[in-house]
Amino acid sequence: MFSKLSKFNAALAACVLAPSLAFAHTSIVQTVGFVHGFTHPVSGLDHVLAMVLVGVLAWQLGGRALWLVPTTFVLVMAVGGALGMVGISLPFVEAGIAFSVIILGAIVALGIRAPVAIAAGSVGLFAIFHGHTHGSEMPEAAGGIAYAAGFMLATAALHIAGIALGYLTGKASDQHGAIVMRSAGGIAALAGVGLLTGLI
Repeated sequence: MFSKLSKFNAALAACVLAPSLAFAHTSIVQTVGFVHGFTHPVSGLDHVLAMVLVGVLAWQLGGRALWLVPTTFVLVMAVGGALGMVGISLPFVEAGIAFSVIILGAIVALGIRAPVAIAAGSVGLFAIFHGHTHGSEMPEAAGGIAYAAGFMLATAALHIAGIALGYLTGKASDQHGAIVMRSAGGIAALAGVGLLTGLI
């Protein structure tokens, strides 16, 4: 038990400190780890949809949510990643990821304006599942710190893409922009149902 806790604390520290340490190592292992980590979130439709939806949700809420909601996701995802890296199991991971797409898509589609704390807490819950998948699928040859930096950076980039998408759509047309975003949220929610049922 102590050994697992020590490994978890070390992995969590690595994830949290990753952004500042990632480029301090130039070995092949670290480079491979970073590339694997960066490509993992962008290689699956479920992850891409959820991450972009977090950005769109942050844009819809505006104000503090623009930075607090995505930041919460990335930091809590690091915790989930640490759990996965040290082999601590988590139930219903795949279902949790699919439900994240369904629920986030539905929130965007319905234009629900939840308080920022509730929005951040909700995305934090989903982030555990996404992070666990990233961590548990880390290649053995990859360096943990670089791998964590990669998937955290890719996730942040997808959040920014979601915020930019919302902003540009809103700028294009105040009236039709919201309709486009809500329609996209509905399509994403349906895609989440497809992921949950195995149709996609």
